[in-house]
Amino acid sequence: MYVRHALALACAAVALTACAGVYSPESSPAATTTASASAAAAPSSAAAGLTITDPWVKTTKKGMTAAFGTLVNNTGAPITITAGTSPLSPTIELHEVVEDGGKMIMRPKEGGFVVPAHGTHQLQPGGDHIMLMGVTEEVRPGARIPFTLQVKDGKPLEFTAVGKDFAGGEEDYQPGHK
Repeated sequence: MYVRHALALACAAVALTACAGVYSPESSPAATTTASASAAAAPSSAAAGLTITDPWVKTTKKGMTAAFGTLVNNTGAPITITAGTSPLSPTIELHEVVEDGGKMIMRPKEGGFVVPAHGTHQLQPGGDHIMLMGVTEEVRPGARIPFTLQVKDGKPLEFTAVGKDFAGGEEDYQPGHK
């Protein structure tokens, strides 16, 4: 009897977790939600064994922003992320921050992000990140933003990132920022 109840509770938990990342077209992609950030940021997985943990998007009024998290490769081969999409932005680029002439600059990452076999790839402020340009809707704390990352020779990774205030290293993510 207890086994059946435990199994039923486990199935319900899995179903609720799966729904946490579903995008509803009735709400704006940048709409604020009362769901907990940890539930919305639960890792999502692609068939190829790629997941992302703690995905988040820096809050912004409009213009440019960036998404972060940790890509996790659970397979025995490297996985390359080649592009991304989100209903929040018409233009998304995979970016890196590098030193150029004594200054730190953002630029598109040649070849995309490579997540090593059984390894991770950190997307973080001041480093590799997903750049969203042409954002026309405000991203507020707690907003749930759907993303799809294209995987070279693999199935796309779909996940939902949570809007988060972040001052950090004073990244601007506005046009002309270097």
